[in-house]
Amino acid sequence: MKQGSSNIQQYAMYFGTYMGIYWILKFILFPLSFKIPFLSFLFVGLTLGVPFMGYYYLKIFRDKACGGVISFRKAFAFTFLVYMFAAMLAAVAHFIYFQFIDHGAIYLAMETQITVFLEANQGSTEYTSLEETFKEALDYMASLTPTDITLDNLSRNTFLGIILAIPTALIGQRNSKKEEN
Repeated sequence: MKQGSSNIQQYAMYFGTYMGIYWILKFILFPLSFKIPFLSFLFVGLTLGVPFMGYYYLKIFRDKACGGVISFRKAFAFTFLVYMFAAMLAAVAHFIYFQFIDHGAIYLAMETQITVFLEANQGSTEYTSLEETFKEALDYMASLTPTDITLDNLSRNTFLGIILAIPTALIGQRNSKKEEN
């Protein structure tokens, strides 16, 4: 493979595809968690594993493509690109799900959970402000189109990719022996 940015891009696309598939499989747990609550714990656990997966891919890239030496800048670029490619792949799955499969099921499940929560807390002093806040949130959610939800998830995943790429690159960078002395 060629050196430089095309090398980074090729590896990032490769590993981003695997991470994107992981995110898609993880996303399947989200709507199912409204019917099977244990799956929400599994969803959160798999989500917490994403940065470790990013570091693992960086380590493979550093050792195989860079000869064990990688600068912070190159490590950041690679890791961010992996997250970006994964986010784009997951966005396609999100759009397909919300456009053709969901038909408001997640919204109805969340509305049901909020209603149960409000009924349980009806006598509390914060009830009125909670009820108003939840109603506003539900109204906002009801107004979202599948495209809106997909773009929101894509931008959130890309932003989090930038944030996660910083510590991953700091931990994964390795300088050559000459520079260390």
